Amino acid sequence: MLEIIKAGGWLMVPIIGCSVMALAIVLERLWTLRKRRVLPEDLTRQVWEWVSRNELNHRHIGELQSGSPLGQLLAAGLVNRHRDREIMKEAIEDTGRHVVHELERYLPLLSTIAAVSPLLGLLGTVTGMVQVFAAISAGGAVGDASALAGGISQALITTVGGLWVAIPCLVAYRYLRDRVDGLVVAMEKETITLLEALHRRQFLDTLGRRNEASAA
Repeated sequence: MLEIIKAGGWLMVPIIGCSVMALAIVLERLWTLRKRRVLPEDLTRQVWEWVSRNELNHRHIGELQSGSPLGQLLAAGLVNRHRDREIMKEAIEDTGRHVVHELERYLPLLSTIAAVSPLLGLLGTVTGMVQVFAAISAGGAVGDASALAGGISQALITTVGGLWVAIPCLVAYRYLRDRVDGLVVAMEKETITLLEALHRRQFLDTLGRRNEASAA
């Protein structure tokens, strides 16, 4: 393997660097985007129990904000639960943009690696062919056999190396983007469910107070 890398020339260094960086990104995102970390089980139900029992306080909201991405969205709604629906919605949307940005962290870099790696391979191909033609021009049609072989080897190895990095990176990028999209949809669903429940509770409380006032 080391001999193959050496035959590929200096361009194999950035190609290998891209592969190491891509692997680190994929492993980090797979760990970060675990469903139980982003969408803790029964978190919405727990929040609703706090609300229904009038136990919700600043400590609970702080735990939500620091606990998970879903918790950040729920906390944004709970902080503004006594304000107008539009204000609560804007707060959730603003927080949602920050949450999505965090979920997509490093994915643009992974996409860039997938695009750049084959270009590095192509550059290696061109460099290798330049060496081949230089050897031919220096030694005639036959040229120096070792120089010809070295140029052709560099051209082929760098091309293969670039593709070996680019293809898995592209697949991983698409998979991780789909996972982020799925998590975002699930978080929106959970947040909307809580939002609707809060407004129904507020409406019923307001209606109850009006009935009491009318009866009095």
